[in-house]
Parts: sequence; C-alpha cells; structure tokens
Amino acid sequence: MKTTISQVGKYTDQEVTIGAWLANKRSSGKIAFLQLRDGTGFIQGVVVKAEVAEEVFATAKNMTQESSLYVKGIVRSDERAPSGYELTVTGIEIIHEAVDYPITPKEHGTEFLMDHRHLWLRSKRQHAVMKVRNELIRATYEFFNENGFVKVDPPILTGSSAEGTTNLFHTKYFDEDAYLSQSGQLYMEAAAMALGKVFSFGPTFRAEKSKTRRHLIEFWMIEPEMAFVDHEESLEVQEQYVSYMVQSVLKNCQLELKVLGRDISKLEKIVAPFPRITYDDAIKFLQENGHEIQWGEDFGAPHETAIAESFEKPVFITHYPAEIKAFYMKPHPNRADVVLCADMIAPEGYGEIIGGSQRIDDMDLLQKRFEEHNLPEDTYKWYLDLRRYGSVPHSGFGLGLERTVAWVCGLEHVRETIPFPRLLNRLYP
Repeated sequence: MKTTISQVGKYTDQEVTIGAWLANKRSSGKIAFLQLRDGTGFIQGVVVKAEVAEEVFATAKNMTQESSLYVKGIVRSDERAPSGYELTVTGIEIIHEAVDYPITPKEHGTEFLMDHRHLWLRSKRQHAVMKVRNELIRATYEFFNENGFVKVDPPILTGSSAEGTTNLFHTKYFDEDAYLSQSGQLYMEAAAMALGKVFSFGPTFRAEKSKTRRHLIEFWMIEPEMAFVDHEESLEVQEQYVSYMVQSVLKNCQLELKVLGRDISKLEKIVAPFPRITYDDAIKFLQENGHEIQWGEDFGAPHETAIAESFEKPVFITHYPAEIKAFYMKPHPNRADVVLCADMIAPEGYGEIIGGSQRIDDMDLLQKRFEEHNLPEDTYKWYLDLRRYGSVPHSGFGLGLERTVAWVCGLEHVRETIPFPRLLNRLYP
C-alpha cells in the first residue's frame, strides 16, 4: 500500500510504501535509524540487520543525507515518536543518491542558511513554520467565506500609491510610469461598492530601506473591505478573525507548535474580545513609563512593545492623529484632529499586525484631502467616483501575514515566515 507519512496511522501493523528523503540517520552496529521526510511529515524508520536482507541493511547504513528513496515497512504505534508512529523497515529502493548536501546537522550561520533557503526549507523547523503559515491561510479563506465575503483580486501593477507615500517600486508600463502595489485597498473599496463585503489576499511591496526583524520588502496581505460597516463594527470583525486563525492553528498544528517549542498557553488566551486603548492614553502611558514621545508622533517598535506588555491578548490602539495617518481615513465626528482608525498590536513584542479604519465617505472632504496631500486628482478620479455615485459608510483593514506567522510561531525574525524572503540586501535565491 503506497501512502504518505501523515496518513500512516490508517495502516497500523500493515506494510506500506512511502516515497521519502533521508533527513538524517544514525546507526548502532546492528540497527540503523533513518529520519525520513516526505513533505507531509517526518517519521523514523528502524532497520534491524537480523530482520532484513543484507543489501537492505548495507543500503541503510551507506545512504547519504537528502538521498531520495522508496521505503517499505510495517507501521508501528510508538507513543515516544512525535507523530505517534514508527516504521519497521523491510525494504529500500534508492531513487537518487545526494552527494555532499550542504546543510548538515551542525550549526550554520544565518547568511549561509539564507543563501541555501531552497534547501533550508526541508528542515523540520522550517517545515513546521510553513505548515502553520498554510493553516493561517486556510483559516483565512474559511473565515471570510463563512461570513459572506467575496474574494477579489486587486492589481499588482498600479498607476498610483494607495497611501500617498513614496516608498514604491517604480517600473515602466510601456510608455507610462507604474508601481508595484503597496496595498490593494483603494481597489477593494470599489469592489465593496459592487459586492458588499470583500477580501483580497496577495503580495504587496514596500521599498523601505529597513532592516528590522519585523520588515520584508515583499509580503502578503489580507485586506477586507466592508460596505455599510462603521469603525466599531470593523474592530469586531478584526478580533473575531484573528481569534479564529489562532484557534485553528491550535486545533490543527499541535505537532508543528511542539517542533517550534511554542508556549501554547499564550495562544490559548487569544479569544475575542480584545482590549482597546486610545492613542491619547497610549501616549500618556508611555510618558509615565519613561518613554520620550510627544502627542502627534508615531509609535516605534519599543513603544508598541511597551504597550503590548500590559496585555495578554492583542490590543487595539485607536484614534490616531490625522496628521500621521493616510488621507482616506474618516475624521472622528467630535474631534477633527484624530481619525476613526486602529492598529492591532500583537503580544510578546511582535508589533502591529493589523491597520484599519473607517474610510472617508464624503466627496467634498476627500477632495480636500487630495489637495492637502498634493495628490493628483486625475490619477485618483476613479476613487472619487466611489463617493460621487452612491457613497456609503464603509470600513476595512489589512493584516500582514508574515508578522502574524512570526507571532503565532514565536519566531525571532520574519525572514523565516515566507518561503523565499525578499530583504533589503537579498534577492537570492
């Protein structure tokens, strides 16, 4: 019976065949222990010299790391094994013998591992991270599909910035200037006016020359947009969504979290509702705790971490000054100096994972914002049309997938959260 490592539990005490790679091996004279992987998981294969043909044992002892093989064996229950199963090997067929595999069980430096990212992905730890990432993506689609959202794909090549910034990658679009998208939000607003509740999931690009552990040049964003939804209602969707994702990982990735050494007791507390603190109160809190920051300044990583340390769940910081936020955010009805927005700050020092707001729905006010931010009205004319023809209150947000993966997995750096990270000085492999 041909199967995969993740499915061996269906075949206890039966003989199966698995296509696999040799992740590692050790032997003690008359027994060889093969650490096998097949992409779905890891399992130990035990080869007993006295129980197999001579050539099978010789092959097991001489196999090189990352050689590919078909291994035949009997599935055994084993409570000590991480997966709960072990394979008593009865036969081995080498498919390809690997020579001088560069990533050995010894310690390697980060740069070396990043240069060999295409191979580093095979390790047990990186495998676990990618499985958690996949579960967060799966749970994202499930959450939004179950809650009546329609998936919409905004363009990656755009003629303008969503947030009016200059941190964009420029390219030529035949005879025109174009940019790699830093957000699909403006297009998602148009989609919401057609379909009600929508979400996108795709790559975004920021040309910021940043080297922090929280930043990537290319990252993936989930951007929901909702017609007839105000700021408060949007916050509820955000906390329900994040809770849903974390609980899905706890349910479906126990083995991966164990491999990563994640303290799951911290994740078990991630259940909506989440605490909230206004920007005003956050500034006051920081000043009282020795941080030199003034009202009107944006928060840096140390500020976000200090605020998050007061809470066991993600915390919303709401109502930032209009001056430091994007042009499209709706002003507070009682205070023109702040906007109806919130950033969700993850616990344990992982920083902002969501930014969201209620959008300006008044055409005259939006036109005024264009002038204040020196935005060319001809470029954004279509965006103004959304207020000209049947404008409604609407809100939305963007979640950065990689920061969320880093937080859920307990990783030190976002470079491990995406298969092939694009960093300030890295475009290879």
